[in-house]
Amino acid sequence: MLKRTKELEDLDRRWERHLYGELSFHQALGRFAALWQQARVLHPEPGRDWRSDLEADLAVARAVNGLPPA
Repeated sequence: MLKRTKELEDLDRRWERHLYGELSFHQALGRFAALWQQARVLHPEPGRDWRSDLEADLAVARAVNGLPPA
């Protein structure tokens, strides 16, 4: 796991400005809409079965925290 440092945060900010700094509002909105559409293709009904979406995350959390599997 990477420890968040000021240098790493500065690097992230510079990278984001490089990628997105020149986008207009309409371009950014278009990019968001395209990403949302792709997400809907991959998972048409987000939120409907949210508990099953969390099962893998909860299993990892239990293992990391030394808890039994269920």
